[in-house]
Amino acid sequence: MTKKILIIGGGGYIGTELSNYLLKKKYKVACLDTFWFGNKLNKKITKIKKDVRKFDFKIFNNYEIVINLAYLSNDPLCEINARDTWESGPLATYYMMEACLKYKVKKFIFASSGSIYGLKKEKKVTEKLGLDPITDYNKSKMICEKVIENYKNKIKTVILRPATVCGNSNRLRLDVVLNLFCYQAYFEKKINILGGNQVRPLLHINDMISCYEFFIKKNITGTFNVGFENLSVNEIAESVKAIIPSEIKIKKSNDPRSYR
Repeated sequence: MTKKILIIGGGGYIGTELSNYLLKKKYKVACLDTFWFGNKLNKKITKIKKDVRKFDFKIFNNYEIVINLAYLSNDPLCEINARDTWESGPLATYYMMEACLKYKVKKFIFASSGSIYGLKKEKKVTEKLGLDPITDYNKSKMICEKVIENYKNKIKTVILRPATVCGNSNRLRLDVVLNLFCYQAYFEKKINILGGNQVRPLLHINDMISCYEFFIKKNITGTFNVGFENLSVNEIAESVKAIIPSEIKIKKSNDPRSYR
């Protein structure tokens, strides 16, 4: 029997590619999103234009699996308006979990972030290490996790902590490090680095999509890191320069974020 999947935030960078991919795999897919940046979804996908803070949760009645990707997508956005961050994050997540129980959703998958670990001395960061988030973005993600964990004995829950996703999407983001450097190198022939020693874990968008498909198919629950490699920002810039000839400019940075 074909699984019916609701993807909240399905119009974003990852959500667009995930939704279109799952449709090709013969899943019945619906996307709920504000569609701030337009719509690059297949015409066969059901589109629900709503804000996660204001929509009618009766929608959940029609779906077996809910995947929540909806969030203000980076640290600067979350700093602009803390109220929006916490209302669209932890508070909305609480309402989603209550709706999952009420409408008998079988599985809830949440897109958290590897950044919630904060600054770690350990080179190998595992799920057993403590969480030390340093921005509203990753602090609120941590609280979302805590909300979801309260429901793990009542519904199947999966929490994924992705690395920094990179790669092409029909709804492309250029604020993630590798994508940004590729853009700068190609169009400006110059890569601007703030600092450079900060570590960024990288993960290709296709691998992230494969991960979601894995947890849709498998009867596995829990919290998982999803990543591939840990590179310094300098190393990422050099790898781009090796393919796209460009100049690297290094400037001082007051940004302490460094994640593994």
